Amino acid sequence: MSKTIRRYSNDFKHDAVQYVESHPDMSMQDAADNLGMPKETLYGWVKAYRRKLRAGESEPIKGNLTDDEKEIIRLKRELKDTQDALEILKKAISILGD
Repeated sequence: MSKTIRRYSNDFKHDAVQYVESHPDMSMQDAADNLGMPKETLYGWVKAYRRKLRAGESEPIKGNLTDDEKEIIRLKRELKDTQDALEILKKAISILGD
């Protein structure tokens, strides 16, 4: 038995991910059933969306990350950590300087 390949529009994908994100108490299976789609497909979209958010981007990454993309994500995290540490040091200096 062959599977039918269904194509989803980008708007539908975005709306489906937002549906899952706005219903955190709902299981992935229930959300997929409500949307009339396979759970695995929805899970993949949500996983990509969350990975992209962790990387500091607003749109989900499609497919696997290239080595350059991984390096950019690592550098962005390192920069944020450094900026956070600098802010803490500035506050400490201002407190100790008083």
